Amino acid sequence: MLKIRTFTLGPLQTNAYLLQGEDPGKAIIIDPGMNPGALVKAIQDLEIEAIVLTHAHFDHMGGVDEIRKLKGCPVYLHDLESDWLSSPKLNGSMNWPQATPPLSTEPAEYAMDEGQKLNFIGHTFHVFHTPGHSPGSVSLLCGEDLFAGDVLFRMGVGRTDLTGGRERDLIDSIQNKLYTFGDEVRVHPGHGPKTTIGYEKQNNPYVSAR
Repeated sequence: MLKIRTFTLGPLQTNAYLLQGEDPGKAIIIDPGMNPGALVKAIQDLEIEAIVLTHAHFDHMGGVDEIRKLKGCPVYLHDLESDWLSSPKLNGSMNWPQATPPLSTEPAEYAMDEGQKLNFIGHTFHVFHTPGHSPGSVSLLCGEDLFAGDVLFRMGVGRTDLTGGRERDLIDSIQNKLYTFGDEVRVHPGHGPKTTIGYEKQNNPYVSAR
């Protein structure tokens, strides 16, 4: 069984996810956001197998540098954003001085792409490339839990006016990938409360189920 703990971090209230399997001493982190103190405290006695980024915007990767150095764990990110972690311009931190100083860290150790299977903490995470909010956005499906980053929210979708964003791509990603999953699949978004695929197909005002 997948144990999911949510930490809402930083000025943009970004959801960071701490995931554990059967072994209580091991975990992975999806999107360690800014001001990660509460998350860092929670992982003090844990082995972190990986940091997985749904995309490389500053509010999702803000805690990467601190946690990677603390735990010596690798970072996974889609190749289309391979240079974003080291570029405050690309990751957006240069454009939000009211929220953050410019952020930069070393590139990810591993690339992700469509169809890849990542085996962590005794579970398999299926990688779906879901661009639109950003060119390298991915969604990760583990059983009936979907970690959607900033692609799909409860009654909302990710913005498309940032670097590499494209509305048509976002709608395609949701309709042709995420909406093909079972209605019971739980969506854990990058911001806001969780939802389900079925609820969004029925109620999301931005993307119809066709």
